[in-house]
Amino acid sequence: MPTVALYNVNGEQIGELALKDEIFGVAVNESVLHDAVVMQLAGRRLGTHDTKTRSEVRGGGRKPWRQKGTGRARHGTIRSPIWRGGGVVFGPHPRNYSYSLPKKVRRLALRSALSAKVNAGDILVLDELRLEQIKTKDMVGILNNLKVDDALLVTAEKDDQVEKSTRNIPNIKQLTATGLNVYDILAYDKLVMTRDAVARVEEVFAQ
Repeated sequence: MPTVALYNVNGEQIGELALKDEIFGVAVNESVLHDAVVMQLAGRRLGTHDTKTRSEVRGGGRKPWRQKGTGRARHGTIRSPIWRGGGVVFGPHPRNYSYSLPKKVRRLALRSALSAKVNAGDILVLDELRLEQIKTKDMVGILNNLKVDDALLVTAEKDDQVEKSTRNIPNIKQLTATGLNVYDILAYDKLVMTRDAVARVEEVFAQ
């Protein structure tokens, strides 16, 4: 059973926290991690690219010259794909790039990402994280105490004070435990979680 240091907001270690093996102690499956990241990035694509076919470009209602007798190749429209300004053949059109992996694969990818952070010593657990007001300076002070400047911050539930105090800090992103995902875990150097967030993750993703 892996254990991690438990810190307070002053950056002082106040104990250790045991993590569940089935969530934070699995063998890291790099292939599944890759599949999960590709799936997430595919889902973010807008798919709004478009090209016009020969039926959509303007003009070309008249045959440019008669079929025979000119010595030139025969053509039926100036909007043929081989003409300058003509339509595009097999060009991209609006489409949805998103797809879904099986639930078990997605869960395995998340466990692998969390376990990779534990193995690398890049996970920090806070005993408690509460702010009396929305103030970026206070959050920056907490992060400086923890000596992190590139981190994903995970709380158990939505917290407006924490969320709004964090969103203007470069290289810091805040999520709730249920919004945890593979791409964001791997994209940031450190994973900072509250004790309640760890319990929430173990409850939700152990099922």
